[in-house]
Amino acid sequence: MPQRPTSSRPFVRLVLAISLDGRLAPPDGGAAQLGGEGDRRALEQALAWGDACLIGAGTLRAHQCTCLIRNPQLLEQRRLEGRDEQPAAVVVSRSPDFSSTWRFFDQPLQRWLLAPEPVDQGFDRWLPLAPTWPERLNALRAAGLQRLVLLGGAQLVADLLQADCVDALQLTLVPQLLGGRFSWLPCTDARLPAGLTQPGAWQSDGAEDLGDGEWLVRYKRIRSETPLPP
Repeated sequence: MPQRPTSSRPFVRLVLAISLDGRLAPPDGGAAQLGGEGDRRALEQALAWGDACLIGAGTLRAHQCTCLIRNPQLLEQRRLEGRDEQPAAVVVSRSPDFSSTWRFFDQPLQRWLLAPEPVDQGFDRWLPLAPTWPERLNALRAAGLQRLVLLGGAQLVADLLQADCVDALQLTLVPQLLGGRFSWLPCTDARLPAGLTQPGAWQSDGAEDLGDGEWLVRYKRIRSETPLPP
C-alpha cells in the first residue's frame, strides 16, 4: 500500500544532482562532484526547509562529511524559527564502522544514527533500525522530525522508493554525460511498486534555470489521498 505522509511519519523530499544520463558519479566511482553554484543554492534551500537529512552509510564513507547551510539569510531564518542552524544528520547503517577522524564528527550539527545497535561515541542519538521503512519513519516522526531531506546514496533512495515513502523529487540536471553504472537508482531487476510507475504517479511541481546549463526540476508524488503539505 502507498505510504502517505501523515502525522505518523515525516514528509520525505529526495534532493540530488545528476548527470543528463542519470548518473551520480563517474564510472570509477568515488564521491560525487556534480552541481555548481546554482545547485548549491538549491541544496541549501532544501536543507533550510528540512528538520533533518537522511544519509546512507556508504555516502558518508565516500564523502566523510555532510552538506551544511552557509547562506547567512537561511541560517538567520532557521534561528528565527527557533530551530538549530543546521538540520540534523540521520545516518542509516546496518554495520556502523565509522572513523572518528572524519570531518563529519567535527561539523556543527546533531548526529543521529539509525542502526541495529548503538555505537560508543560520535552520535547524539540512536534509533533502532526497525524492519521496514514505514516503521523507521514513524520512529523519526515520534522523535520530532517532520521534514526529511533524502540525500542518498542510490541504494537508500531505492529502498525508500520501494516502500513508496518518497513524497517529492528535487533533481538538478547537470550538463554532463558520465556513463558507467552509478545511476541514481541502482540498475537491477528489482521492480518498483506498480503505483510508482503508472502515468499520473508523479506531477510536475515546477522547474528552474539555475544557470551554467543546470536545471532544477521538481515533482510531487500523487496518491489517492492528498498528502500533507511539506
